[in-house]
Amino acid sequence: MMKNKDINKEKLLSLYGDYILSNGEKPKNIYLFAKENDFEEENFYQYFSGFEQIEKEILNHFFTKSLELCEQTENWNEMTSKEKLLNLHFTFFENLTMNRSLVLMILGETKRKEWIILQELRKNFLEFTKQLTFENLEILEKAKESIKNFNEKTREEALWLHFISIIEFWKKDQSPSFEKTDLYIEKTIDTGFEFINNEPLKKVMDLGKFLWKEKFKV
Repeated sequence: MMKNKDINKEKLLSLYGDYILSNGEKPKNIYLFAKENDFEEENFYQYFSGFEQIEKEILNHFFTKSLELCEQTENWNEMTSKEKLLNLHFTFFENLTMNRSLVLMILGETKRKEWIILQELRKNFLEFTKQLTFENLEILEKAKESIKNFNEKTREEALWLHFISIIEFWKKDQSPSFEKTDLYIEKTIDTGFEFINNEPLKKVMDLGKFLWKEKFKV
C-alpha cells in the first residue's frame, strides 16, 4: 500500500479528477477508490469526508491557486480594485479552461448541483472581496443607486453573483479559445451592474440570492 506520506490533499484531488474523467462517473465507494490507487482508506478521511467534498474543493483549489499566482505579481498591492478583479478573473478562467472537461463534469447538469459544488469557492471569493476598496470599484460606481447604496456585505454578494454569471457564460461559450468569455469579463467589469436592468438577469440573480439564503447556507 502507498505510505501515508505519499498521500496528501492535492494528490487526492488529482487521483479523483483522473478517475471521473477516465470512467465518466464517481468511484463506487471510497474503499474501492483507495484500493485502486494503492493507499489505505483511512488516509482519505484525513483530508475529505466524501466525494462531494472533493468536488467542492477542486473548484476552490483552482481559485486558490489562481489568487496565489495573482498575488505574486510584482505590483499586485499597487493595483486598483478593478485591476485585481480583472487579473483574478482572467487567471481563474484560464485555469478552468485548462481543465474544462473536469470542471463541467463536476458542476453537473443541474443548477442545484452547481450551487452545492460552488460553496467552498464562494467562501474564498467573498473573503477576497474584503480586500477590495468599494469606493474606487468601477463595477459598483456605475451601478444603479439601489446597488450603490447597499452595505458592504451586500455588495460583496453582488460581486459573487457577477462571478457566477461569468461561469454560466463560460460553460456555454463556443468561441475559439473562449475569447468571448474574456470579452464578457472585461465588458461587465467596465460597465458595472447596468446589465442588472435586464429583467431576465434580475430574475436569475434574485433566484441565486434566494438559493444561497434558503437552501444551501452553510
